[in-house]
Formats: sequence, C-alpha cells, structure tokens
Amino acid sequence: MPRLGFIGIGLMGDPLSRRLAEAGHPLTLYNRTRAKAEVVAADTGARVADSVAELTAEVDVILSCVANTEVLREVMLGSEGVIARARPGQRIIDMTSADPAATRELAQAASEAGVSWVDAPVSGGVAGAEAGSLAIMCGGDVEAAREVLAPLASRITHMGPVGSGQVTKLCNQLLVGCTTAAIAEMVALAEASGVDASRLPDALAGGFADSTPFRMLTPRMASRDFEAPSWHLRTLLKDVDMATAQGHRQSSATPMAALAAQLMRSRLARGEGEKDPATLIRLYRDDDAQH
Repeated sequence: MPRLGFIGIGLMGDPLSRRLAEAGHPLTLYNRTRAKAEVVAADTGARVADSVAELTAEVDVILSCVANTEVLREVMLGSEGVIARARPGQRIIDMTSADPAATRELAQAASEAGVSWVDAPVSGGVAGAEAGSLAIMCGGDVEAAREVLAPLASRITHMGPVGSGQVTKLCNQLLVGCTTAAIAEMVALAEASGVDASRLPDALAGGFADSTPFRMLTPRMASRDFEAPSWHLRTLLKDVDMATAQGHRQSSATPMAALAAQLMRSRLARGEGEKDPATLIRLYRDDDAQH
C-alpha cells in the first residue's frame, strides 16, 4: 500500500487520519501543534514527523486538510514546503476547503515539480469522517486517488479538472450557509409565535423543508446549545466568503450568500467564531442578547 503522509490533525484531520491508519496504510503525521498528532499516533501506530519536509521525504502520497487557503500555501510553498521537497511521481491530495484559483496555482507549481494534484474537499462533517461516509468532490486525476480516499467516503465524484472539486465544495457551502441563516430565522419565528421549536424536526420530517442541516441545527438552536461544536461558525463563514469571491470572479451574483456572510460576521464580532453555527439564533431572540 502507498505510504501516506497526513498534514493537519484538526477536527476533520483527526478522524480522517485514523481511518487511513485503520485501512492499513503506513502513515506519517504532521501538525503545527504536535500534541494533536501525537494523540493519533499513540492510538494508531502512525509516526509523527518534525516538519513538513521530513514528512514529504518518507511518503508516496501527501494528504492535507488544513485550516484555510493561507495555511495551505504555507504548507505547500517555500524552501521547506511540500512542493520544494517532493520527488517526481509523488501525489498530493488536498482535502482542505480552499480557494479554487489558489488551488490551480498550487497544482501548477506541483506539476512543474513532477507531482500530481487532486483537490478533494469533503462534506459530511466530523460524523461522516468518523464513519467513513463522506461525500468527496474531486478535481484532477481522481482515479489515481480513489484507492486512498475509499476508506473515507460513501461517494467520490469527479467534477472535472483541478479546482473543480473546490468550486463544488463552495456551492455546497453556499447552500449550507444560506440554509443555516434561514433556519435561525425560522426557529425565532416559531418561538415568537409560541411554538416549541424543538418539535420542528419531527413535524417537518420527510417534507420539502427537511435536510441534514435542519435536523442538526434546529435542536441546537432551540436548546441554545452552542458548545462542543462538530463544526465552527468561523469555518462556515470562511467558506461562504470564498463562495462570494468566486461569484465576483465569475460575474455570478451571490446576494443571499453575501447576506448570510454578514449575519455570521456579526456573531464573530461578538467572539462566537469558535461556537456552533447554531449561535445565529442569537441574532433574533432578545432573551439571548446578553449571553
């Protein structure tokens, strides 16, 4: 089996790297906060590298799942980055939710070094990563990546050339972001009208309004449960901002996404970026204004 290196042991990187280890791949980990990688290594037998360069030198395939496009650039470029240290024939599979234009630039730099690039962002959250049931949307030569990605996904879809996976993920996040804002408005309306919002998922199950975000977010909004999130408001905002930027790039209007981003930004200004996106309910309910 190919030797894998995994860069970025965060909310998603932790369960993803564990599943790859369970699938039998020799695995090397790198994370800026080394302790997070050491926890996974202790449980799986993976090795922890001291640097990106060290990881790159000892693996066949480099997977990355980092916080944002800026961190991805930092990991990939520079004298100690993946691309500078890579060998011709190695492969990069990037699972970060990153900017499509930056992805194409990085893939071109990798290609000039003889290294292939597949962008493979995911949908399904931490639960999907733990269960190996993610939807993975890919750009580039996905056939070369299927064997590696198979333990992580229930569905792997090739969307086109490099960058197409990232565009698809932005479409996903645009819809999720706008839906999150609408769910907060809906829960607030129900409560203001004297309806128990916690009963809405049962009442609307199977109808046109039903969805995974609806089933996840409505109970958390109704109970004001914003702690221990499986995803962060700041991350959703980052992706919706990238979707609006892609809209500007392509002269494609994104007014609803722009409004959702502004609503989220107002909660970040209140220091709630690390909380669950369910915190958007606080935009509407005065009884939570001081929390």
